[in-house]
Amino acid sequence: MLCVGLGAVTTTLIAGVELAKRGDEVPVGSLTQMGTIRLGKRTDDNVPLIRDFVPLASLDQIVFGAWDPYPDDAYTAASRAGVLDQGRHLEGIGDALRAIRPMPAAFDAMYVKRLEGTNVMASTSKRAMLEQIRADINTFKDENLCDRVVMIWCGSTEIYIETGPTHADIDSFEAAIDAEDPSIAPSMLYAYAALQEGVPFANGAPNLAVDTPVLRRYAEQQNIPISGKDFKTGQTLLKTVLAPMLKARMLGLSGWYSTNILGNRDGEVLDDPENFKTKEVSKLGVLHDILEPERFPDLYGDVYHKVRINYYPPRGDNKEGWDNIDLFGWMGYPMQMKVDFLCRDSILAAPLALDLVLFMDLAQRAGMGGIQEWLSFYYKSPQTPPGLYPEHDLFIQQTKLKNTLRWMMGESPITHLGQDYDVE
Repeated sequence: MLCVGLGAVTTTLIAGVELAKRGDEVPVGSLTQMGTIRLGKRTDDNVPLIRDFVPLASLDQIVFGAWDPYPDDAYTAASRAGVLDQGRHLEGIGDALRAIRPMPAAFDAMYVKRLEGTNVMASTSKRAMLEQIRADINTFKDENLCDRVVMIWCGSTEIYIETGPTHADIDSFEAAIDAEDPSIAPSMLYAYAALQEGVPFANGAPNLAVDTPVLRRYAEQQNIPISGKDFKTGQTLLKTVLAPMLKARMLGLSGWYSTNILGNRDGEVLDDPENFKTKEVSKLGVLHDILEPERFPDLYGDVYHKVRINYYPPRGDNKEGWDNIDLFGWMGYPMQMKVDFLCRDSILAAPLALDLVLFMDLAQRAGMGGIQEWLSFYYKSPQTPPGLYPEHDLFIQQTKLKNTLRWMMGESPITHLGQDYDVE
């Protein structure tokens, strides 16, 4: 597993996997490790664990590598992140964590202005960085005797970039790389390098990365799985549960105000307006896609949706998300719902990263190239083929995921109220 970023999410993921391998911790939050899947009728009582039903790689088969602009090994990085208890969770696996040292990152401060990296590639040329990432992938495979590799972005949110002519086709994309065009961000270089080396790529941030026409088509042509974008944790996780509830009961919505405080590295990056806009865009589309205001204008045609993210260092990785929801019911009478989610950002994100890597590896072995929409369950802003709107309802997403696993293994999909959910 190659992780872009060796910060709070990645070190929490590595520590959890290492402790689970030793039987010291239970991988709570991981569908691949703890989730079940129903086969046949409910009366059959056939509900195996997902990891016993589909041929996932085991935790013992996973080795970790990472790039990061800071030189700290995984033990030091985990200690600095402050997510995990030093004595309870880090000391016992200190040797394993210290053995993981980050490779120099393909880094440009233009895209993450609040970071100043020292562990960076010698050349800032986009072409040179691309070729170095490819070399790093192959070195990692050779040194660790890996048959297969999956790359996942666990790094910070880049500045907002819209797709344009440079992202239209391979010739334009390649020319833009050589021209040092600012529309080619480091995340795109990592994604392109992965695809060139036949490596599936999962995007855990709202960066464009593989979500451009050129790399979508390239992934399809090369039959390599891609998925993204932005891990669904915290407030957006709640939105994909609460908004479908409102819609299911035909309750109206007049406003949804979301604010949160976060003190980790990504919180610092998001304190810059250009980086915040990238995150904001990924969040704001969720309510629209779930509630379908064009179809239900009386209920959702005039919703005021506000999102705020505030960098507050004392909180560290322990994010607080506060939502005020103004809704209305019968004859327009107003009601309010208030949610204060005192969550832990990386504790929620780490099992998602594990699941995505294991499922992306499974998709690669099953010959499922291109966008893996069945993995929308894990993303704030799910990547979909052109012309298809994303599904955000968490429970529909889960059904689509499990139906895809059933299809892989030759089982019939589960229906709900006579409706077949798509197999992706």
